[in-house]
Amino acid sequence: MTPPRYFHGKVVLIAGASSGIGAELARQLGAAGARLAVAARRSERLEQLAAQIAGAGGAPPLVLSCDVTRDGDVEHAVARTLEHFGRLDVAIANAGFGVVGNFAQLALEDYRRQFETNVFGVLRTLHAALPAVRSARGRLVITGSVAGWCATPGSSPYSMSKFALRALADAITPELAVVGVKVTLISPGFIESEIRRVDNRGVLHGEAPEPIPSWLLVSRERAARSILRAIARGRREAIITGHGKLFVALQRLAPWIIRAAGRRMAAAGGGYREEAGTG
Repeated sequence: MTPPRYFHGKVVLIAGASSGIGAELARQLGAAGARLAVAARRSERLEQLAAQIAGAGGAPPLVLSCDVTRDGDVEHAVARTLEHFGRLDVAIANAGFGVVGNFAQLALEDYRRQFETNVFGVLRTLHAALPAVRSARGRLVITGSVAGWCATPGSSPYSMSKFALRALADAITPELAVVGVKVTLISPGFIESEIRRVDNRGVLHGEAPEPIPSWLLVSRERAARSILRAIARGRREAIITGHGKLFVALQRLAPWIIRAAGRRMAAAGGGYREEAGTG
């Protein structure tokens, strides 16, 4: 089923919709005729996004201020969505950011902060949305990362959080299939995004340069199209970007190559992060 056909008239909640993949998914879903609820901490960005979608002919989205690290926020966002639209067909747990640095220089609090958003924020979203999505026999979507397959030097908090999401998706996919809910794990590689300009406390530094070469970056538009196809088709996991598929294949078939590359990266003091939402 094509995304425009599948999503037309569907109610979709996106957590982490204020930038990056989340915002682009909202724009493409609006064009496909979905009824949207967009949630994030940065309400002013959501208002701008809603105006763009409405200006392009889509139905005006419901804008929801929501911090996935706060108990009750996502539940309130889901309740508002149900009150406004009467149902919820698809919930996309996309909020996240990246904590990076050498292990010896990071504190336990850095790891807690990473997991509070990237893991527990996703759990809050899925738990809050599940009853309504189950009633609609719909979809739950988790934004993971290729870093959930390939852990690299300098990214242990981020990689740990994304490995955890892959384990979560693997465990709950068969559980929820029994009740008619499909789970899709999205594992992007390098995509146009602000995430690599967000520091370890989640603060955006817009003036910071993009560390990834432009030839390696995949556009948000192209990535979002691939993600929506995967959701519409009910795929278990979609690895987004060609280089992401290569990294995962190497990890599966020739992990010693990834380990050797990791040793070279560590010697050079480097590391990498893949795409996620920033909420």
